[in-house]
Order: sequence, then structure tokens, then C-alpha cells
Amino acid sequence: MSTSWADWDHIVKLDPDKTLVEGETFEDVCATGTDALEIGGTLDMTQAKMQRVIDACAKYDVPLYQEPSNPAVVVEDDDLDGYLVPVVMNAGAVSWITGAHKEWVRMDDVEWERTTTEAYIIMNPDASVAQLTEADCNQSPEEVAAYAEVAEEMFGQEIVYVEYSGTFGDPEVVEAAADALEDATLFYGGGIHDYESARTMAEHADTVVVGDLVHDEGCEAVRETVEGAKDAKKTPAESV
Repeated sequence: MSTSWADWDHIVKLDPDKTLVEGETFEDVCATGTDALEIGGTLDMTQAKMQRVIDACAKYDVPLYQEPSNPAVVVEDDDLDGYLVPVVMNAGAVSWITGAHKEWVRMDDVEWERTTTEAYIIMNPDASVAQLTEADCNQSPEEVAAYAEVAEEMFGQEIVYVEYSGTFGDPEVVEAAADALEDATLFYGGGIHDYESARTMAEHADTVVVGDLVHDEGCEAVRETVEGAKDAKKTPAESV
């Protein structure tokens, strides 16, 4: 599996249990300029819901990945570029560190060449994903940095994902995680809603992720976040 995410500035995460803004299509989502699509959600996931969104997006020239929340919803589909599988570093429930993953391997022949894991550090205690995984979200910047270093150096993770899910996080936390990493790609998700919020987090994270925004506000709002994320990566000369 290629590490194409190393070149991504922006991801749209599509929740198969949610609708798009009225009048918009998956073609519109793919035309926002985002670097990749992740198909996944925390609650009420099914293979049928996942498949519907994969089929709708597969015809467009945007990298397409599934982020399965449990083994039962994994879709085997050649239209997918691969699978990005969460491993929650600060989970209180061990199933979100190894248990669900063990079950997937037991139940199926995993396509390892198309599968990698994302080392999640969940930071919003009110988020569904935090409650589901029983995550300990009371983490200082130093502790988040330590989790990031453990993920990369001890567990060989290629992606570290600081997730505030539903609220805009602390840039100091994201900066601390970035400073702790050598080669792993740092994803940030949570509360990215406009140009400035995307640019702020993209100054520290390699890649910003928007999810609720596409479902609640629509593609024009997503387009602004793409611009913010990409502008943060420009050199001073490019910004002139």
C-alpha cells in the first residue's frame, strides 16, 4: 500500500449514516479540491450504507478509503484505494486497541497490502467516539506528544490522528504531537469549519479532516477549508 497520505493536506470524511446538504451530490464533494475521501462513521454503520457511498464516489478521480468502525462493516471492493483502520491509543476499552482488530483477522482474510492503521488520540470526552471507546481524554500537550511518539516509535504507526470530533481543538496540543513525530503523518480532525480554522490546524498537522461540515454546511464551506489547509503549506514566495 502506498503512503499517499503523506502528500494530503485535506480529507473529507463521509458518514454513510448522514445525508448531504439538499441539492448537493457526491460529485460536488469530489469537486471541492480535497485530496482524499474517507468513508466511515461511529454509530449505526452497516455494510450496505458503506457500499452505497463507496459506489457513489468511486467514479470520480479522488482517492477513496474505507475507515471501518468494526469488522462487520468492512466492504471488499476493488474501487477502494485501501482501508484506514483506527487504533485508539488512549482507549479505555481494549477492544479498540486490539480486540476488534483480532476479530477482523479471525473472521476474514485481510488485504494487508491495502490496509494500514491510524493511531487515534481522542480528545473530546463528549464525542460519540470517545464514549464508545471509553477514551481518557484528559491529556496534556506533553501526554499527547508522548502518545504520538509511542505510536510512531514503539508501534510503527504511519498515521497519528489527533481527534477532537465535533469541537475545535487546542493548537498547542496539535503542535506538541507534530513536534514529537519524525516521519509519521499527523492528521487532525474536529471543528474545522472555515478557512481560518483549517489554516490554523494545518500549520501544525500535515492533514486536516472535515466531516460534519460537508453534511451540515455543504460543499462551498468544505472548499474554504481546502483553501485554508493548502495555503498553510505554501512558502512565503508562493503566498505572494
